[in-house]
Amino acid sequence: MKSFDEYIELANQAHGHICAGQILGLRLAIHGCRLLGIDDPAGADRKRLVTFVEIDRCATDAITVVTGCRMGKRALKFRDYGKVAATFCDLSTDRSVRVVAKESSKQKARELFPHIADKNQQQMKAYREMPEADLFDHHWVKVALHPHDLPGFKGPRVSCARCGEGINFQREVLHAGETLCRACAGDSYYQVL
Repeated sequence: MKSFDEYIELANQAHGHICAGQILGLRLAIHGCRLLGIDDPAGADRKRLVTFVEIDRCATDAITVVTGCRMGKRALKFRDYGKVAATFCDLSTDRSVRVVAKESSKQKARELFPHIADKNQQQMKAYREMPEADLFDHHWVKVALHPHDLPGFKGPRVSCARCGEGINFQREVLHAGETLCRACAGDSYYQVL
């Protein structure tokens, strides 16, 4: 693992600024990797780790800095639960741990540094210094990772019977006898104009 200050600099470069969410995300990812015994997640151990993040906010960018997990490498998975939480899956041991930020950490930051008026600055200082037990809960979990969800999976590509677009990684849907993409099957986030 890098030093915390090195991670802060990398997070600043990746995210564009440092904020309380970045500090919390760095600490969360370091904690998760340590629990799994992964010492060099973005280097020598990079093929061991798949990470599920549960929020699309600052903490997620910091988690990717520590873990090296990226969407494009298929090692970062996003589940929009709106929670500052992540699950770290060690592919070599089949062990997974879910780490979640405690809601009480914000109040604890206020108690520790009441003289810091700026909430972001207050939380940044507190999150950097607080013990992991005051910041996070963790649970050992089982994550069913299918081969087609793993990094490096090469599978068949099919075309949607309606729109003709290609579909990878067995994400097609059989609907009324047709092979469809999820959008044409009714699970679309967009509407064609």
